[in-house]
Amino acid sequence: MKVYIDGKFYDEAKAKVSVFDHGLLYGDGIFEGIRAYHGKVFKLKEHIDRLYDSAKAILLTIPMTPAEMTRAVVETCRKNKVSDGYIRLVVTRGVGTLGLNPNRCKRPSVIIIAGKIQLYPPELYARGMDIVTVATTRNLHNAINPAIKSLNYLNNILAKIEANNAGVEEAIMLNADGYVAECTGDNLFIIKGNQLLTPPLAAGALYGITRATAMDLGRELGLKVSEPNLTRYDLYVADECFLTGTGAEIIPVVKIDGRVIGTGQPGAISKQLIEKYHALTKVSGEPI
Repeated sequence: MKVYIDGKFYDEAKAKVSVFDHGLLYGDGIFEGIRAYHGKVFKLKEHIDRLYDSAKAILLTIPMTPAEMTRAVVETCRKNKVSDGYIRLVVTRGVGTLGLNPNRCKRPSVIIIAGKIQLYPPELYARGMDIVTVATTRNLHNAINPAIKSLNYLNNILAKIEANNAGVEEAIMLNADGYVAECTGDNLFIIKGNQLLTPPLAAGALYGITRATAMDLGRELGLKVSEPNLTRYDLYVADECFLTGTGAEIIPVVKIDGRVIGTGQPGAISKQLIEKYHALTKVSGEPI
């Protein structure tokens, strides 16, 4: 594997960052997870745009233009002969002092890794997932805004630990008001009648790229798409439920907190959305 670091490619064993990098010391940085399908990088512009939005939010100046970043992502895929895979794009604050002051970091570092990922066992896509609600509350907007895809993922990790302890693959996080925000690594959707519902971004949901794609595909199916505040009750009585994410794609949920969702099997609309999503990945993307 060849890893891109600040304009150069390194063998995996030699791809290293300084122990004084604030991305390591403080989680001070941002990242994107991106997919490549059929020789094309899927939704690359949207991911690059979100990366630069996150950078702006934390006053981090990326030392590359979006066009240069796009070319670097594509070149990293070429170097690693990745036509179907996963790309991790990271921008750290850079090397600084042991103090947390970001002004002591002279230049951000850009890291791009192109490889493979499998978040969930393949059989879960066929039979659906069991998930639970956990006690860990989603970050407050006036603390660490969930819209910022930062390297500080401890909020999500604490919730993931609860999921592990409960023996499930994923968990629902509520916000401070008790409304559904998102899962530890995925956005959440429910279907009720002809409605496709997902928590609003203001509830603490990430500005998910796959989330937006699923909403567009839902409209193509004639569903009424909306973003209301959702409670656990709304989830329990839904006809169908599924999660979305770049790594997860679209994966059905069949049980929440012990409550069977719909028939207890992946629903017909969820299956249609999965088919449409896979069809889109075959024709859309930045050529590698």
